[in-house]
Amino acid sequence: MATGLIICGALGREVVEIVKKHGWDVEIIGIPAIDHVFPERIAPHVEERILELRERYERLVVVFGDCGSRGALDQTLERIGIERIAGPHCYEMYAGSQLQALMDEEPGTFFLTDFMVRTFNGLILKSMGLDRYPQLREDYFRNYKRIVYLAQNELPEYRRNAESIAEYLNLPLEIRITGYGMLEQRLVEIMERK
Repeated sequence: MATGLIICGALGREVVEIVKKHGWDVEIIGIPAIDHVFPERIAPHVEERILELRERYERLVVVFGDCGSRGALDQTLERIGIERIAGPHCYEMYAGSQLQALMDEEPGTFFLTDFMVRTFNGLILKSMGLDRYPQLREDYFRNYKRIVYLAQNELPEYRRNAESIAEYLNLPLEIRITGYGMLEQRLVEIMERK
């Protein structure tokens, strides 16, 4: 295989579907999504994978937003000469220009994606200690005013999960169907460049 996609684990299912849809001959290599809870880990983990895989592929592409690394990911990739899909994080990749309008409308918005509604208990509750210290919920989520679920797929179980999360956080829920949004468009653009 000539191309390896080093992807954020939170984009895994979506990237697999996009790859299948376009029939690309690529190998997908994931970075654990838990790194979002500790964004200082993102750049080192991506670099580690690049160094492991660089000799195996003609081309490596990083499918990851900055996701709180505060520019460290882009600095690392520039230093080692690897390209990355554009975008600060998956919320922007899915919602596109709609994201800024949602933030302007209500800065206290907590966003969900399909990945987050599937993994909320592990990614949020466990990693933030809310499974052990439920009283921290109010402290962590005090400033949020609503939840906006940026849905990639209109699956009833995902909707039910989002509703349960909204109930748990005691916040109103809005659902916006985004599909794969700019993630697919940007991935197509980068794959078409040789």
